[in-house]
Amino acid sequence: MDAQGLCGVYPAIVTPFTAGDRLDEAALAKVTDYVIDGGVHAIMSTGGTGEFPHLDREERRRVTEIVVRQARGRVPVIAGTAGASTREAIHLSQDAQAVGAAAVILTPPYYFPLPLPSLLEHFRLVAQAVDLPVVVYNNPLYTGNNLPPQAIAELAAHPRIIGCKQSNADMGQLVEVLRLAPAGFSVNTGIDSQFYPALCVGARGIFSTAASVIPRQMVEIFRLTLKGEHGAARGLHMKVQVLNRFLEYDPGYVAPCKEALEMLGIPVGAPRLPMPRLTDAERAGVRAALKDLELL
Repeated sequence: MDAQGLCGVYPAIVTPFTAGDRLDEAALAKVTDYVIDGGVHAIMSTGGTGEFPHLDREERRRVTEIVVRQARGRVPVIAGTAGASTREAIHLSQDAQAVGAAAVILTPPYYFPLPLPSLLEHFRLVAQAVDLPVVVYNNPLYTGNNLPPQAIAELAAHPRIIGCKQSNADMGQLVEVLRLAPAGFSVNTGIDSQFYPALCVGARGIFSTAASVIPRQMVEIFRLTLKGEHGAARGLHMKVQVLNRFLEYDPGYVAPCKEALEMLGIPVGAPRLPMPRLTDAERAGVRAALKDLELL
């Protein structure tokens, strides 16, 4: 994978668990086929939607291994390798390379507030430690460490850093990254409700929770926008917003995503504790959104 190939819709897929809270490998293979059949351009494993903070190192390696094996080269797999330390992120990235990932994507370290030079060094050291493309994942709400646009543009100068996932509620930050970064750098949004607007200002694609549930619709928004059919693209974007609103921040995106897949007949189990399940009211809202999309 290179910066030019990082273009389109990349679902951040869930990690299915059995009733006994073990990795459900068969269900993970089915989720992989489901999104590929939906026309996605790549798959992100072990991201936030995949509950990476609640997976141990071996589980993270195994998830990516299964997705790579099931994908069978049909689409590239981008492994989430975020870690609280540079050492951990390097080990996770090396694991991803060993099992055949096409690229890795990682956030800044989390928990401890860090100065900008430390954040930049973190990404550069990971990029030096693997022979894979690296995608910078800026998610300040969850990590507590924001990468300002100038910092992302600086990282874009590294030959292995090919793009970014910008999960910042301030869309002006994405626009500024587009202005500052080199022309070949792949800028992507990580917020489903920003998808069509982000494409309109020059983003290359989206790392998407929604695409785990409605891959065909998200791919169609991308296709319509590229064709210049903006009325249709904007209309579909607003239509899928009935579901997107359940996949952003409150009540958290993991449980709504897993519940929606269950409703669509794709069993993936519950989120791993301490992540909460949906309330009855929230579950009814997700079901109503799927009905509005004529999926139920």
